[in-house]
Amino acid sequence: MEMMNLKASFARKLNKQGLSPIHLADEKGHKEMVLRLMEINKDLVRVKGKNDGNVLRHFDEVEFVDTPLHIAAEEGCIRFAMEMMNLKPAFARKLNQQGLSPLHIAVKQGHKEMALRFLEMDKDLGRVKGKNGKTPLHFISEAGNHDAMLDRILEICPQCIQDVTIENRNALHIAVENNRLDVLQVLIRTIWKTDYYREVVNQMDEDGNTALHLAAFHNQPEMLKLLLNCKADKHANNQAGWTAMDVAQQQHSRESITILRGCFIPEVSNFKCKLEKQIVKHVTKASSLIFHNMDNISGEDRNALLVILGLLLAATYQASLSPPGGVWQGENTLTSKGSYDSTVPRKSVMDKSSFLHFYIPTYIVFIVTFFLILALLKPFPHGFRTALQDAGFYFIFVDYA
Repeated sequence: MEMMNLKASFARKLNKQGLSPIHLADEKGHKEMVLRLMEINKDLVRVKGKNDGNVLRHFDEVEFVDTPLHIAAEEGCIRFAMEMMNLKPAFARKLNQQGLSPLHIAVKQGHKEMALRFLEMDKDLGRVKGKNGKTPLHFISEAGNHDAMLDRILEICPQCIQDVTIENRNALHIAVENNRLDVLQVLIRTIWKTDYYREVVNQMDEDGNTALHLAAFHNQPEMLKLLLNCKADKHANNQAGWTAMDVAQQQHSRESITILRGCFIPEVSNFKCKLEKQIVKHVTKASSLIFHNMDNISGEDRNALLVILGLLLAATYQASLSPPGGVWQGENTLTSKGSYDSTVPRKSVMDKSSFLHFYIPTYIVFIVTFFLILALLKPFPHGFRTALQDAGFYFIFVDYA
C-alpha cells in the first residue's frame, strides 16, 4: 500500500509473465491484497494481463471461486461491494468453494447493512441456494435472529420463506431443529400475512416430518403452540405413519402430549380437519375462477362492470329487505287455543319453502356482487384479495349451513 502511494503507476505494470500486481495477488490466492488494490483504484480490475484477460474475466470463467464481491462481503466493505455489484452483478449469484454466495457470507458474518444493501439492489438474491440447498434465510434460522436481521430480510423478500433445502426442509424445520424460538416467532408472523401459510407450515421434509413433528420430538411446547395456532396439521403422518401426537408419546413428553391432545375427540377432530380441507380447497378454486386476472381488466370495462354490479347490488339489497308480497302487518294475536297466529307481523307473506328458495339465491348474489365490486375498485396489496375472496365464500357457506 505504501508503494501504491509512492508509485501508483506500478499497479498497472506487467512482469515477465504478463501479470500485473493484482493478477499476481489473485493467482497466489491473496484475497485481502486483491481487495485492497481494488479499493484504492477500482480500474485496476480492467488491466489486461497475459492472454488479454483481466481479473474479473478470470472470476467469470471459474465455476466456484471467491470473487472480489465475496471478499468485500466477508470484510464488510459496503462501498466497494456496491461498486462491484454495478460492475459485475453476476458475482452476487456466484458461489465460492464453500458453496456460499456474497449474501450468504454477509449474513454469516453478521454484516446486516451489507446484506440489506444486497437485497435492495436485487431482492431475489435472498433465494439463491448455496451448499445443501440452503438460502441466507436458512442460515439465519440456524444461527438466530441477531440484530433483527431476519425481520428486514423477510420484509424485502418474503417469498424466500417457501424455499427448501436438499432435505426438503424449510426455515420452520431449521428453526425448530435448532431451538430458535425467536426465529420461529418472526417466521410465523410473516407466514400469516401470505396466501400460502398452510403449505409452508405443513411442509414435509424427506422423512415426511413437518415442523410440528420436530417440535414434538424435541419437546418444545412453545413452538408447538405457535405452529398449532398457524393451522399446523396435527393429523399429518410422516413416512413412518406417525402423527405429531405419536412422536410426543414416543418421547414421553407430557407437556407436548397435553398441548397436542387439547380437548378434542380424535375421530371428530379428524373428520372436522378433513371437512375444513375440502371447504378450503373448493373455496380457493371457486374464488380463483371468479377473481382471475381482475387487475388486468381495462379501465373502460371496469367502469361498465361497476355500473352493472352496482345496479345488481341495489336490486338484491332491496329484494332482501322487501321480499315479494311484503310482510304481515299489525300486532301479534293469540288464537283461541293459546298459540300465536301464523300471520306474525313483520314475517314474510310467502310460505317458508318459497321464501327460502327466493332468499338464499338472492343473498348469494348480493354477497358475491358486493365482493366483486370491492375487488374491481382498485388493485389491492398481495394477500388482501385472497382474504376478500375467502370471506365472501365463507358467508355463502354459512348461509347454506
